[in-house]
Amino acid sequence: MPAEPGRDTRDGPAADPAAELTRVMRRVEQAFLFGVPGTTEVWLIRHGDCYADLVDTEDPPLSALGREQARLVAERVKRTGVDAVYSSDSRRAAETARAISEQLTLDRRLREIENDPTAAVQMILNRHQSFTESAAAVAKRMGEAVDEAAKQHPGGRVAMVTHGVAILCYVGSLMGLEIPQGLRLMPYYTSVSVVRANLELDRRMVGSLFDATHLAPLSD
Repeated sequence: MPAEPGRDTRDGPAADPAAELTRVMRRVEQAFLFGVPGTTEVWLIRHGDCYADLVDTEDPPLSALGREQARLVAERVKRTGVDAVYSSDSRRAAETARAISEQLTLDRRLREIENDPTAAVQMILNRHQSFTESAAAVAKRMGEAVDEAAKQHPGGRVAMVTHGVAILCYVGSLMGLEIPQGLRLMPYYTSVSVVRANLELDRRMVGSLFDATHLAPLSD
């Protein structure tokens, strides 16, 4: 008796289409490191605002607005829970991180491009401008910091407070974006970008970009 149209009997009875679709979808999710054992969830958080009433341009502290933004992102992080907090050693980043936890690790590799807030602003305004530190170099040191944190906390979740262009360079490298030539993204203050890293599989995937929904109370 001939097989029914659309029914592949070479390997026995055809699989249930719904079950097969579910199986394929679960494989896709695993490829993006959802639910994969040993995967570390890394929250890359931009520091709070430091430009309102700015005086010190070399290593500015948070503004009053930035401190409120830091408080709101800290509430969000504490609700979810993290195993460790890392921060750039720049003042605006460290102050943001300390709103989350006084127990933090300072890491120079999380600094802004050229460790200079002015350079970061210049890149955003003129993406064709050249710098002494390349986007690839920033992505490399950021990636080293992320991998080290993932090695220390396999299967856990960590928060890393860093800087706008540094985040762009790193996630751009993971997504195949050209930074700064293809700059079309802007992480807002205290926005959260999630990267999943699994060192055993040597895989790093971007989960979300620049989520700042915790700042909604400031717009009321």
